[in-house]
Amino acid sequence: MLDGTRLHLLRDTERHLDAADPHGRQAVISCGAVLHHVQTAFASHCWHTEVVRLPDPARPDLLATLEFQPWPHPPVGMFRRAEAIQRRYTDRLPMAEPFGWASVRLVLDTLVQDHDLTLDVLDEDARARLALASEQSGALRTYDPQYQAEIVWWTGHLDTAQGVPPSALVSDSERARVGIARDFPTPGPSARRGELRDRAHLAVLTATDESPMTWLHTGEALSALLLECTASGLSTCALTHITELVSGRRLLSSLIGHPGVPQVIVRIGFAPEQDQPPLTPRRPLTDVFTEKRASP
Repeated sequence: MLDGTRLHLLRDTERHLDAADPHGRQAVISCGAVLHHVQTAFASHCWHTEVVRLPDPARPDLLATLEFQPWPHPPVGMFRRAEAIQRRYTDRLPMAEPFGWASVRLVLDTLVQDHDLTLDVLDEDARARLALASEQSGALRTYDPQYQAEIVWWTGHLDTAQGVPPSALVSDSERARVGIARDFPTPGPSARRGELRDRAHLAVLTATDESPMTWLHTGEALSALLLECTASGLSTCALTHITELVSGRRLLSSLIGHPGVPQVIVRIGFAPEQDQPPLTPRRPLTDVFTEKRASP
């Protein structure tokens, strides 16, 4: 909401998923990603944003307030990541190993550390254990009617600008070649990318604690990572179904090898240009932006 001079970021409580996200953790992470997108977009137009996070303890839905100052010379990376906003998409298909990974990893480490998180890249031995945890996460929720109802509401619809459209879903055979994916009730198209077995790197965004401030920073770090990967020609898929469960977070803690609270897993890889899924529709601006008019 814009009040004339300041932009206020508020959480939309009507979109809260009670079963999948009972504490609102993922909702705040999503809003943190929005916050970083906004900062990046304004920076590309030479505006610096002064951000106050969680400015009012009495209003937990008010996540941030932004004020603006001219910024004649933003870093070049801001322009690259801003241009990537419209091109970024979630790729649930099998991916090839990311190219140029060493140099990309250095940039990602810096971007994530700026938000007080660490980027942990799991070794190949961890893939099988994570795939098993992914499968167990789905099995634990098979008979949870509220969770299943939320997933049905959120996926597979053609006539909406929110949620996951059919074109972004994968078939059972494609998901089997990925191994680490959320189970959706409606399978998507099949036989894409032939017999490619997933070789995407598995990165974990790890925080030091659990709090709304940490979740907000996690979303900002996630946005920076996704946009930088897109700008570098790589594809990504953010996953939270494992970190939604205490057992999943404990497993990830043992895999990263240092103290911390895993927040999000991100698959980072390379997708052939001729076989990229279509972009997920964005909600119209009028759904997410309002302007507070001054009283006469």
